Amino acid sequence: MATKRDYYEILGIDRSATDEDIKKAFRKLAFQYHPDHNHNDISGEAFKEINEAYEILSDHDKRAAYDRYGHAGIEGGGGGFGGMDFGGFGDIFDAFFGGATSATHQGPIQGADRQANLVISFEEAAFGTAKDVKVSRIENCSLCRGIGAKPGVDPVRCTTCNGTGQIRRVQQSIFGRFTNIATCTRCRGTGSIITEACPQCRGSGKEKFERTINVKIPAGVDDGSQVIVRGEGDSGSRGGPAGNLYLNLSVQPHAFFLRHGDDIIYELPINIAQAALGDEVDVPTLVAKTKIRIPPGSQTGKLFRLKGQGISHLNRSGRGDQLVLLVIVTPNSLNDKQRQLLKELASSFTSDNMPPQEKWKDWLDGVKNAFGD
Repeated sequence: MATKRDYYEILGIDRSATDEDIKKAFRKLAFQYHPDHNHNDISGEAFKEINEAYEILSDHDKRAAYDRYGHAGIEGGGGGFGGMDFGGFGDIFDAFFGGATSATHQGPIQGADRQANLVISFEEAAFGTAKDVKVSRIENCSLCRGIGAKPGVDPVRCTTCNGTGQIRRVQQSIFGRFTNIATCTRCRGTGSIITEACPQCRGSGKEKFERTINVKIPAGVDDGSQVIVRGEGDSGSRGGPAGNLYLNLSVQPHAFFLRHGDDIIYELPINIAQAALGDEVDVPTLVAKTKIRIPPGSQTGKLFRLKGQGISHLNRSGRGDQLVLLVIVTPNSLNDKQRQLLKELASSFTSDNMPPQEKWKDWLDGVKNAFGD
């Protein structure tokens, strides 16, 4: 079995070629090798090869697959031309050289996409939820089921195009004989004529509806995330699939948690006595309270890490961590006894009671590392 040639080599372009470069290269070669004015086996095989290369490289998805995997990446998508005649190739050729408007594709058409906005809580983003979302969308008419004709009155075949939706005209030029294909202006490419329109949709076959859709929000989404709900957009035409619903999420801020990636940060206020003597205190998490032990001599900025108490990882198992940041607070007011005790305490302090200056640099570096800055 012969090895297939590289598509870029066939068109004589490099791999950085733009869409316009690809089109120009195809146009030049297709004109040169088109079998309508090159009646030999070599030109026919060359034209099939050129057409195959153009079909793959002019399609962004197919080109990406070919660039990554070579011919194996597009098997079944562009390589099966052996049993086709040149009528299919002529359609592409006509678009470049025929001089007439190409016929509109009348196959199934996917419905339009819809967008909606949804506000969720901090906890719902962390653990996932299900929400009812109201959507305004276009659906097939409930009376005529999308046909557009009055129930009981079937559309009739268009006599202008004989039901094909296309008008073909043969044109003779100095380059040979070409077939121009245009959309039938009478039936607008549908191949049929509605003699009596549906009274409910007035022949459009579509209606606007307000629907409530239950949407599952995955755990781990963040503010600005987008959830795609397949098939919940506008209905398609001529048997095409429905469009999709794109749900734009806004996450409400938490009363005391701050999100940092999949970790959450909580500032724990303690007084000077707790910091100096040490203590065991309750700390809230997203699920419940937990206790942490504060060692004696703790300073503002000391960090505690609660493993697995953060945000759920999106589309994978596990959760981030919760970082507890100590903040030593000063009393707003003191009574006489407290003031006297603090004065006595202050007078007893020496330089040995205070942390060395280098400790503050270590603390600052620790905070930066914990927050990933």
